[in-house]
Amino acid sequence: MKKKREFQSSELVKSFAKIYGFEDKLLAFEIKDFLHEYLKDALFAEIDSVNLKAKVLEIRIKSPLLKNDFRLRKSFFLKKFQEKFGAENITDLHVF
Repeated sequence: MKKKREFQSSELVKSFAKIYGFEDKLLAFEIKDFLHEYLKDALFAEIDSVNLKAKVLEIRIKSPLLKNDFRLRKSFFLKKFQEKFGAENITDLHVF
């Protein structure tokens, strides 16, 4: 009798993302979840979108004050994202 291969749902989603080539989008969702945990709800509400294109993390922020804070602390945030999600996955950070 053959054993059935069991997957956790997260492994299945990662496999599916790898097959269809949207691993970057999946990682962007993980980064957005991390930001939601890291920032207060009021600050997180100012983040419009998080995308990862060609290993460059792009964060769009509505609030000029929060946008300026991210730009001033760009190296801090980039290092934080690289430690959490791997430096091989994120090479730069752009804030819009």
